[in-house]
Amino acid sequence: MLKLIGVLIILIGFIKKYNTIAVVLVAGIVTGLVGGLGFIEILNIIGSAFVKTRYMTLFLLTLPAIGVLERYGLRERASTLIKSIKSVTTGKVLTVYTLAREIAAAFSLRLGGHVQFIRPLVHPMAHGAAEINFSKVDEKEEDIIKGYSAAAENIGNFFGQNVFVASGGVLLVVGTLEELGIKVTPLNVSKSAIPIAIIAFIYAVIQNYMLDKRLERKSHTKTIKMEGK
Repeated sequence: MLKLIGVLIILIGFIKKYNTIAVVLVAGIVTGLVGGLGFIEILNIIGSAFVKTRYMTLFLLTLPAIGVLERYGLRERASTLIKSIKSVTTGKVLTVYTLAREIAAAFSLRLGGHVQFIRPLVHPMAHGAAEINFSKVDEKEEDIIKGYSAAAENIGNFFGQNVFVASGGVLLVVGTLEELGIKVTPLNVSKSAIPIAIIAFIYAVIQNYMLDKRLERKSHTKTIKMEGK
């Protein structure tokens, strides 16, 4: 049981909201020491694991670029662009992005991401569309739009990626089923994921349509209150 102390350290660290990397490193080192490994051996294991998976940190290179673009008005330009399009709504913007994200994920194209697309592009465009239709958007409505913008990314990516035959999720499903004695191929799993992806997109369309109606009702209510005053 003592060898599971690393799990306890991670739980405490996350609950206390300590630095994530520091918590994981401490948990790994403590687990190794309890398991009888030497400190140098633990460092070798950590270093080898980092080298083998270093490509996973490449996305960090996009963060400075996004920061610079935001500083020089990327969000404002995205909002201005969407305002120039007639008959656009917040729900339509998010539906189009969900479709593009799902298709990209189905072909394993790395298009999208909360940092790369949602924060600097999709959310400002969704917010700009709301301002076109409802003039002023208050803080509560802004939070709602943020949530739906994040949901568009999650739905498109999560349900689209398993359509690609060589995605990690498909291989994980195949491996898990094989351990249970069920023989399937990646192609079988991908074909099964297609109707699920379609259903997820239909759900997103309905959800975004309901968002437009929700914003419309809130705007109408505010208008009535202002006229009453």
